[in-house]
Amino acid sequence: MFLKDKVAIVTGGGKGIGRAIALELAEAGCSLGLASRSKKDLTGTCHEVRASGQRAVPIKMDVTQSKDVEKMVDKVIETFGTVDILVNNAGITGPTSPLHEIKLVDWEQTMRVNVTGTFLCCKAVLPIMINKKKGKIINISSTSGKRPISNRTVYGAAKMSVIGLTRSLAAETGKFNINVNAVSPGPVSGVRIQEVMKRAADAEGLDKKDLERRLLSASPLGRMVSERDVAKMVVFLASENAVNITGQDFGVNAGSLMT
Repeated sequence: MFLKDKVAIVTGGGKGIGRAIALELAEAGCSLGLASRSKKDLTGTCHEVRASGQRAVPIKMDVTQSKDVEKMVDKVIETFGTVDILVNNAGITGPTSPLHEIKLVDWEQTMRVNVTGTFLCCKAVLPIMINKKKGKIINISSTSGKRPISNRTVYGAAKMSVIGLTRSLAAETGKFNINVNAVSPGPVSGVRIQEVMKRAADAEGLDKKDLERRLLSASPLGRMVSERDVAKMVVFLASENAVNITGQDFGVNAGSLMT
């Protein structure tokens, strides 16, 4: 348990990749503040974390609301006394449409959740980490931010913004012994990617199976990754094994040739 006695916040921690990250961090010894807009999802994940022997507190909140973010951090401090690790995982897929058909409200919401939410959470925990002169921030980006994918412009722009934020923040906070890195998953098996592929296939007039084959052909391994694959990279970056890694972006994408 090489993260024993550490305290981590995971946004979007109720399901999918966030749930997998929470469970891997718990296995490594972390106490967890799990944040999400869905109380039901949080309850289930917290139960799993507690069943593993670790502590967890569920926090229903919206990462786009600064007051919610501040309350989230206050709740974790009240419960556990500190924050050692922040995982900015909360995100939405946004619209799947040609750029000229995208509504401004959908553009703004995608950016607000994926980029502004990451900014607000970093802003809220940094005073704690700066005061301790130690901390780990891991931002979940996407391979979609680094390769051209038709009709996914908004999501790609948002996730590339997360990489830019990561690199600049790492340069800014290195003097406080804070490590800031990004993890960029490729297609992750599960319900979410199936929904995205269905929308993308419909937008291009393709059969979903044909689109999936095209998507996976960009990978030497020819397959999707699992949620746990992503979670294991997060745990590595949160650990002392990554003490001299900062400002980096790690692709967990079965070797996509287009990153």
